[in-house]
Amino acid sequence: MMAGIRLDEEMLEPMKTKLQIEEIKAATNKRHSSIRVNVFIGLLTLGLSCAYPRQMDYSSHYNQELAHYTCHRASGPISVDGRLNETDWQRAPKSSPFVDIVTGKPGWYDTRVAMLWDDRCLYFGFTVEEPDVWATLTDRDSKIWFDNDVEVFIAGKDAYYELEVNALNTIYEVFWIWKDMYRPGSPYNVPEWNPEGRNLMVIDGIGGHVHPRGWRNGYLDWDFPGLLHGVHVDGTLNKRDDVDRGWTVELAFPWEGMKWLADGRSLPPKEADIWRIDCSRFEQVGPKGEKLETAAGWTWNRHGHYDSHIPETFTYVHFTEKIVGK
Repeated sequence: MMAGIRLDEEMLEPMKTKLQIEEIKAATNKRHSSIRVNVFIGLLTLGLSCAYPRQMDYSSHYNQELAHYTCHRASGPISVDGRLNETDWQRAPKSSPFVDIVTGKPGWYDTRVAMLWDDRCLYFGFTVEEPDVWATLTDRDSKIWFDNDVEVFIAGKDAYYELEVNALNTIYEVFWIWKDMYRPGSPYNVPEWNPEGRNLMVIDGIGGHVHPRGWRNGYLDWDFPGLLHGVHVDGTLNKRDDVDRGWTVELAFPWEGMKWLADGRSLPPKEADIWRIDCSRFEQVGPKGEKLETAAGWTWNRHGHYDSHIPETFTYVHFTEKIVGK
């Protein structure tokens, strides 16, 4: 694993000393002109900008047809119990069925998501077809991807958040920051995101894919403040000798917890604001009930790689002030 990069005053001090030496030489020796000082400063500035790129556009690396979704305002309170029985959920537009994360082909079970928002939270409602609903992991932040699960990724320009949940309503969550953001002037170059001593996962990609932006730190010890989550099973959980219909998942993310991802956008959002959000499902069982060696990944739109961690492939979610169903 690679340690986080931090450019602080202690690291800058030798550079300042070098500049001072060059300035003295320029003043006392005709062979060291001011041009040499200016060139050194220019090279230093160029080197820092190259070492710490910011907000580069990598979308050209991922030429996928991306989904667009309009997220409406809820007309009333949402009770997060996993049942999705409020009238607003019946009125909210449903996504198209999730497709294979690599190929874009349909999954063998139907998976869809709907979204709503109000002044307090952003809401997700998943409907998951599953003839045998099962789950094994019960400890928070277990490796939920070893069970059947649904997942949410919410992206900012330089960081993103990941949540996974299984049919036992056990969650796993991580906050990811691109490692080029550990530098002066970055909103993440603050004590809260100091990687030293933290419970981190460090990746440059998943499933053999390497993102061109490179490494990022995943904070496994960060919890989304105020998160609410509920699951309802339409059938019998972990009873393997009957046929179930599936399960539903309901999530509520308070806007206050989005401050590290907002990039100056209003919280809650304004009319026509756009966020990049990915919803997915990972399935451990094949179409004939066989255990799969590698879980099938189904996403809102194709990623082209077996990797959920590609913000450039996340769906465009358009927010509207219009009340759902009106």
